[in-house]
Amino acid sequence: MHRLAVFGNPVAHSRSPEIHQMFAAEAGIDVTYEKVLVPLGEFRLVAEAFFRQGGTGINITVPFKQDAFNFVDVLSGGAQDAGAVNTIVRLPNGLLKGENTDGAGLVSDLQKNLGWILAGKSILLLGAGGAVQGVIRDILNAEPKNIVIANRTAAKAVKLVDGFADKRITANPLSELLGPFDVIISGSSAGLAENAGPLSLPLSLLESHTCCYDMIYGKATPFRSWSSALPSAQCADGLGMLVEQAARAFELWFDVEIDGGSVLERLRKSI
Repeated sequence: MHRLAVFGNPVAHSRSPEIHQMFAAEAGIDVTYEKVLVPLGEFRLVAEAFFRQGGTGINITVPFKQDAFNFVDVLSGGAQDAGAVNTIVRLPNGLLKGENTDGAGLVSDLQKNLGWILAGKSILLLGAGGAVQGVIRDILNAEPKNIVIANRTAAKAVKLVDGFADKRITANPLSELLGPFDVIISGSSAGLAENAGPLSLPLSLLESHTCCYDMIYGKATPFRSWSSALPSAQCADGLGMLVEQAARAFELWFDVEIDGGSVLERLRKSI
């Protein structure tokens, strides 16, 4: 029996146990998966105890992705680019490796589940925090024409762009955006705030072919309201990203291939 867990604070809302149990049933692997409410400031103590007691792997949610980054023995290239770890894998030699599966999960949902094409497309990323930083490398690997990062604090977007040193990425103030874009992805935390106001973005960013994706799922957001102003634009929430990033984590733990799409379909029906 393999012991898995998700560490967070809060963590009661997490769908990870349900998702990973479905993966385990599909793969024929026996697992237990628990939610661990980690006291602030005690991530290292709790994580060390988990692996000392034979744990196989951990998923990390807010606010501990940076703690996990500093805790592990080795980092994947994706985790280094993201500056954060959302999955910890215990290697055969006993070392703990930090991975970040958010970008792979997003791209998998966009291209496999939704059928959106990223290659050769013009992409707008809204936000410049950890959620956006964690997906840039995987979007670049999908060979887009260009990526524009826009944020309320323009300096944060510029700093993020400078960190990747890729000519396909530029930073623009929200007030100076010129469209249209083929794909618009919101990774802004503003949509999580209660009573968030309407999004002040020009509708000229949208055309009938534009695909709009909100990393947030399970609630209405200003971005979803704005993007639905053009009925012909395709819109999706981040539930598929949640499932697909989890699938990549499960594959890292057990070296098996997981069909995230079938689990996503079942999960949507249960919500």
